[in-house]
Amino acid sequence: MSIRIAFGCDHAGYPLHVHLIGVATSQRYTVIDYGTFDQSSVDYPDYAAKVIEAIKAGEVDYGVLICGTGIGMSIAANRHRGIRAALCTTEFEATMSRQHNNANILCLGARVIGTGVAETCLLTFLKSNFLGDRHQKRLEKIDAV
Repeated sequence: MSIRIAFGCDHAGYPLHVHLIGVATSQRYTVIDYGTFDQSSVDYPDYAAKVIEAIKAGEVDYGVLICGTGIGMSIAANRHRGIRAALCTTEFEATMSRQHNNANILCLGARVIGTGVAETCLLTFLKSNFLGDRHQKRLEKIDAV
């Protein structure tokens, strides 16, 4: 079964969003695109909400949210129980976000990183696995708050 990924972005993230959907599709991941669908100004929390709902409903395994810096999307996403959104700018962060934090959303800043780094972050995020063990205990503490 293919990993299912929900993509969402605002206007600033749109070009990178389109590029990364192409990357994910070429790697045979199942992609659901929640927009935005052009560079007209929109509010990033609206697109974060669409991806979050898809994850909570079990329609997708992971989400990718892209805005100008990635900060707004990560703040919007992390307000929801069960969502662990990680803003990543390096391959190492993408790996650790999955291995140690079991992140289910990758946030990227289109104005912060280039397409090559974004591709590496995406593919690393999708191929990394949660290590569990001592890390699970820490996640349970976060969930208890």
